[in-house]
Amino acid sequence: MGDNVTSITEFILLGFPLSSRIRLLLFGFFSLFYAFTLLGNGAILGLISLDPKLHTPMYFFLSHLAIVDMSYACNTVPMMLVNLLSPNTSISFAGCLTQTFLFLTFANTECLLLVVMSYDRYVAICHPLRYSAIMSWRLCITLAVTSWIIGVLLALVHLVLLLPLPFCGPERVHHFFCEIIALLKLACADTSMNELMVLAGAVSVLVGPFSSIVISYIQILCAILRIQSREGRQKAFSTCSSHLCVVGLFYGTAIIMYVGPRYGNPKEQKKYLLLFHSLFNPMLNPLIYSLRNKEVKAALKRLLGKGRTS
Repeated sequence: MGDNVTSITEFILLGFPLSSRIRLLLFGFFSLFYAFTLLGNGAILGLISLDPKLHTPMYFFLSHLAIVDMSYACNTVPMMLVNLLSPNTSISFAGCLTQTFLFLTFANTECLLLVVMSYDRYVAICHPLRYSAIMSWRLCITLAVTSWIIGVLLALVHLVLLLPLPFCGPERVHHFFCEIIALLKLACADTSMNELMVLAGAVSVLVGPFSSIVISYIQILCAILRIQSREGRQKAFSTCSSHLCVVGLFYGTAIIMYVGPRYGNPKEQKKYLLLFHSLFNPMLNPLIYSLRNKEVKAALKRLLGKGRTS
């Protein structure tokens, strides 16, 4: 078989097999969603940096989440938009592997950041008097940097296992970006180790962290129910509701894609789930935090008020 293996220098992204009219319509919608993603997360970052009242651990972690969401979208959406205008867009071998590596890095980092944010909410609700002492800036920076480092290292493992694989064709990737499972299907060698590592990685950064988030929120719920006043319970729950919505969206789609059962047409299902994961999740996160969070809305009003005064 070694004589028949040819070195592939580029891959062709098949994207979505749709008519030209529908592709043009989707290009308009997705371009709008992409702009909202960048503007929404950029606005969150701007508010947090400009408003001193948002210089707290919770919003420090939220700023990192906004950076990850913007990076997510910038890594996959531009190529998808090009593909909608010009079907069967090609991407270089190095560019394809870079896209895979970055996607895995941002996915792993977001998983870990959501766990860190749940821990922050656990300390705030269950140990309010010790919150400032526990969630020191030193710990917050350590947790954020650790999330990024682990995210990079886990993605690096997949990249190291992917690099030695021979790709002998076809070079057509049945996806709108270089997703790792879609790439493994094109390798002309045994990829069982790679697939096992993908599953192990998914379990380690999805099932494990999600379980810890569930445990944290069980304890948070118990603490909230012990609060005597109704107003106190509502205030405590409102600080967690935004994070719960984001966790549900992110982990729900990710677990179905990489850990859930296979049924129907998994290729197409995973493609559209990843579209939601890469485009809609990053767009919805700033909306969830701004619409459901009184502090963010108050910060926006203060900023707009200063603008009008000046």
